[in-house]
Amino acid sequence: MKRIFDIVASGTALVVLLPMLVVVALLVRWHFGSPVFFAQVRPGMNARPFRMFKFRTMTDARNSDGQLLPDADRLSSFGRLLRSTSLDELPELWNVLKGEMSLVGPRPLLLEYLPLYSSEQARRHDVRPGITGWAQVNGRNALSWDEKFALDVWYVDNRSFALDLRIMILTISRVLRRSGVSAHGEATMPRFTGAKTEARKQDR
Repeated sequence: MKRIFDIVASGTALVVLLPMLVVVALLVRWHFGSPVFFAQVRPGMNARPFRMFKFRTMTDARNSDGQLLPDADRLSSFGRLLRSTSLDELPELWNVLKGEMSLVGPRPLLLEYLPLYSSEQARRHDVRPGITGWAQVNGRNALSWDEKFALDVWYVDNRSFALDLRIMILTISRVLRRSGVSAHGEATMPRFTGAKTEARKQDR
Protein backbone atom coordinates (compact mmCIF):
# COMPACT_ATOMS: atom_id res chain seq x y z
CA MET A 1 0.00 0.00 0.00
CA LYS A 2 2.85 2.38 0.83
CA ARG A 3 4.45 1.98 -2.60
CA ILE A 4 1.13 2.47 -4.39
CA PHE A 5 0.51 5.63 -2.38
CA ASP A 6 4.03 6.88 -3.17
CA ILE A 7 3.47 6.38 -6.91
CA VAL A 8 0.05 8.06 -6.98
CA ALA A 9 1.02 10.93 -4.66
CA SER A 10 4.39 11.71 -6.26
CA GLY A 11 3.02 11.46 -9.80
CA THR A 12 0.09 13.73 -8.95
CA ALA A 13 2.33 16.20 -7.14
CA LEU A 14 4.73 16.41 -10.09
CA VAL A 15 1.85 17.29 -12.41
CA VAL A 16 0.13 19.73 -10.06
CA LEU A 17 3.36 21.41 -8.98
CA LEU A 18 4.87 21.60 -12.47
CA PRO A 19 4.32 25.38 -12.79
CA MET A 20 6.01 25.90 -9.41
CA LEU A 21 8.87 23.61 -10.39
CA VAL A 22 9.42 25.62 -13.57
CA VAL A 23 9.37 28.94 -11.69
CA VAL A 24 11.82 27.70 -9.05
CA ALA A 25 14.08 26.26 -11.75
CA LEU A 26 14.15 29.61 -13.56
CA LEU A 27 14.93 31.46 -10.32
CA VAL A 28 17.72 29.02 -9.49
CA ARG A 29 19.17 29.51 -12.98
CA TRP A 30 19.00 33.28 -12.55
CA HIS A 31 20.66 33.23 -9.10
CA PHE A 32 23.22 30.46 -9.56
CA GLY A 33 23.49 29.78 -13.27
CA SER A 34 23.72 26.26 -14.66
CA PRO A 35 23.18 23.51 -13.60
CA VAL A 36 19.80 24.07 -11.97
CA PHE A 37 19.80 20.74 -10.16
CA PHE A 38 22.14 19.41 -7.51
CA ALA A 39 22.63 15.68 -8.14
CA GLN A 40 24.50 13.43 -5.75
CA VAL A 41 24.76 9.68 -5.21
CA ARG A 42 23.22 8.70 -1.88
CA PRO A 43 22.59 5.33 -0.18
CA GLY A 44 19.04 4.05 -0.49
CA MET A 45 17.29 0.99 0.88
CA ASN A 46 19.84 -1.64 1.95
CA ALA A 47 22.50 1.04 1.28
CA ARG A 48 22.03 0.64 -2.48
CA PRO A 49 23.35 3.79 -4.22
CA PHE A 50 21.05 6.02 -6.27
CA ARG A 51 21.29 9.53 -7.71
CA MET A 52 19.22 12.03 -5.73
CA PHE A 53 18.10 15.33 -7.23
CA LYS A 54 17.49 18.67 -5.52
CA PHE A 55 17.40 22.29 -6.59
CA ARG A 56 20.74 24.03 -6.07
CA THR A 57 20.96 26.28 -3.03
CA MET A 58 24.67 27.18 -3.10
CA THR A 59 27.06 29.04 -5.35
CA ASP A 60 30.32 27.58 -6.67
CA ALA A 61 32.42 30.26 -4.95
CA ARG A 62 36.03 29.17 -4.44
CA ASN A 63 39.08 30.50 -2.64
CA SER A 64 42.35 31.55 -4.25
CA ASP A 65 43.49 27.90 -4.33
CA GLY A 66 40.44 26.88 -6.32
CA GLN A 67 38.81 25.03 -3.42
CA LEU A 68 35.12 25.45 -2.65
CA LEU A 69 34.39 27.83 0.20
CA PRO A 70 32.62 26.48 3.33
CA ASP A 71 28.88 25.86 2.99
CA ALA A 72 28.05 28.89 5.13
CA ASP A 73 29.89 31.15 2.67
CA ARG A 74 28.24 29.63 -0.41
CA LEU A 75 24.66 29.52 0.88
CA SER A 76 22.92 32.66 -0.38
CA SER A 77 19.78 34.29 1.01
CA PHE A 78 17.82 32.76 -1.87
CA GLY A 79 19.30 29.37 -1.05
CA ARG A 80 18.28 29.79 2.58
CA LEU A 81 14.74 30.58 1.44
CA LEU A 82 14.60 27.43 -0.67
CA ARG A 83 15.83 25.33 2.25
CA SER A 84 13.58 26.88 4.89
CA THR A 85 10.52 26.29 2.70
CA SER A 86 11.81 22.86 1.55
CA LEU A 87 11.29 23.91 -2.08
CA ASP A 88 14.77 22.58 -2.83
CA GLU A 89 13.47 19.07 -2.06
CA LEU A 90 10.73 19.06 -4.73
CA PRO A 91 12.82 17.30 -7.43
CA GLU A 92 13.04 14.31 -5.08
CA LEU A 93 9.45 13.54 -6.07
CA TRP A 94 11.03 12.08 -9.22
CA ASN A 95 13.15 9.78 -7.05
CA VAL A 96 9.98 8.69 -5.26
CA LEU A 97 8.20 7.97 -8.53
CA LYS A 98 11.16 5.86 -9.68
CA GLY A 99 11.07 3.80 -6.49
CA GLU A 100 14.43 5.00 -5.17
CA MET A 101 12.83 6.98 -2.34
CA SER A 102 9.56 7.17 -0.46
CA LEU A 103 7.57 10.20 0.61
CA VAL A 104 8.29 9.23 4.22
CA GLY A 105 11.43 7.59 5.58
CA PRO A 106 14.87 8.40 7.01
CA ARG A 107 16.62 11.10 4.99
CA PRO A 108 19.30 9.80 2.56
CA LEU A 109 22.68 10.98 3.81
CA LEU A 110 26.18 10.81 2.33
CA LEU A 111 27.73 7.56 1.10
CA GLU A 112 30.85 8.30 3.10
CA TYR A 113 28.84 7.98 6.33
CA LEU A 114 28.05 4.28 5.74
CA PRO A 115 31.17 2.82 7.45
CA LEU A 116 30.75 5.24 10.37
CA TYR A 117 27.38 3.97 11.58
CA SER A 118 26.95 1.59 14.50
CA SER A 119 24.96 -1.53 13.61
CA GLU A 120 21.90 0.02 15.27
CA GLN A 121 22.22 3.28 13.32
CA ALA A 122 22.69 1.35 10.07
CA ARG A 123 19.18 -0.05 10.46
CA ARG A 124 17.89 3.24 9.07
CA HIS A 125 18.70 1.71 5.67
CA ASP A 126 16.21 -1.15 6.17
CA VAL A 127 13.58 1.01 4.46
CA ARG A 128 13.51 3.40 1.51
CA PRO A 129 14.82 6.87 2.36
CA GLY A 130 12.22 9.63 2.40
CA ILE A 131 11.67 13.25 1.47
CA THR A 132 10.50 13.74 5.04
CA GLY A 133 10.65 11.55 8.10
CA TRP A 134 10.09 11.12 11.83
CA ALA A 135 13.32 12.98 12.63
CA GLN A 136 12.34 15.86 10.33
CA VAL A 137 9.09 16.53 12.22
CA ASN A 138 10.80 16.18 15.60
CA GLY A 139 13.59 18.71 15.26
CA ARG A 140 15.00 18.33 11.74
CA ASN A 141 18.55 19.73 11.56
CA ALA A 142 18.37 21.20 15.07
CA LEU A 143 18.83 17.64 16.38
CA SER A 144 22.15 16.01 17.15
CA TRP A 145 23.18 13.08 14.96
CA ASP A 146 22.50 10.60 17.79
CA GLU A 147 19.00 12.00 18.29
CA LYS A 148 18.29 11.96 14.58
CA PHE A 149 19.44 8.36 14.10
CA ALA A 150 17.46 7.19 17.15
CA LEU A 151 14.31 8.69 15.64
CA ASP A 152 15.10 7.10 12.27
CA VAL A 153 15.41 3.65 13.84
CA TRP A 154 12.23 4.21 15.85
CA TYR A 155 10.44 4.88 12.58
CA VAL A 156 11.82 1.67 11.05
CA ASP A 157 10.45 -0.32 14.00
CA ASN A 158 7.08 1.44 14.15
CA ARG A 159 6.34 2.34 10.54
CA SER A 160 2.76 2.19 9.32
CA PHE A 161 0.57 3.95 6.80
CA ALA A 162 -1.14 5.86 9.62
CA LEU A 163 2.23 7.05 10.93
CA ASP A 164 3.24 8.15 7.43
CA LEU A 165 0.07 10.24 7.12
CA ARG A 166 0.76 11.80 10.51
CA ILE A 167 4.32 12.65 9.49
CA MET A 168 3.18 14.25 6.23
CA ILE A 169 0.64 16.42 8.06
CA LEU A 170 3.24 17.45 10.63
CA THR A 171 5.70 18.18 7.82
CA ILE A 172 3.35 20.74 6.31
CA SER A 173 3.07 22.43 9.72
CA ARG A 174 6.85 22.46 10.25
CA VAL A 175 7.51 23.84 6.76
CA LEU A 176 4.98 26.65 7.24
CA ARG A 177 6.67 27.54 10.53
CA ARG A 178 10.15 26.96 9.06
CA SER A 179 11.22 25.25 12.28
CA GLY A 180 14.39 23.21 12.78
CA VAL A 181 15.96 24.22 9.47
CA SER A 182 19.45 24.20 10.96
CA ALA A 183 21.26 23.79 14.24
CA HIS A 184 21.80 26.97 16.24
CA GLY A 185 24.68 28.94 14.77
CA GLU A 186 25.10 26.57 11.83
CA ALA A 187 24.24 27.23 8.17
CA THR A 188 24.02 23.51 7.48
CA MET A 189 24.07 20.29 9.50
CA PRO A 190 27.59 19.57 10.86
CA ARG A 191 29.28 16.57 9.28
CA PHE A 192 28.78 13.17 10.89
CA THR A 193 32.14 11.90 12.15
CA GLY A 194 31.07 8.50 13.43
CA ALA A 195 29.17 6.71 16.15
CA LYS A 196 30.58 6.95 19.65
CA THR A 197 33.69 4.81 19.96
CA GLU A 198 32.30 2.63 22.77
CA ALA A 199 29.10 1.90 20.89
CA ARG A 200 31.04 0.96 17.76
CA LYS A 201 33.31 -1.38 19.75
CA GLN A 202 30.30 -3.19 21.20
CA ASP A 203 29.01 -3.88 17.71
CA ARG A 204 32.19 -5.61 16.60
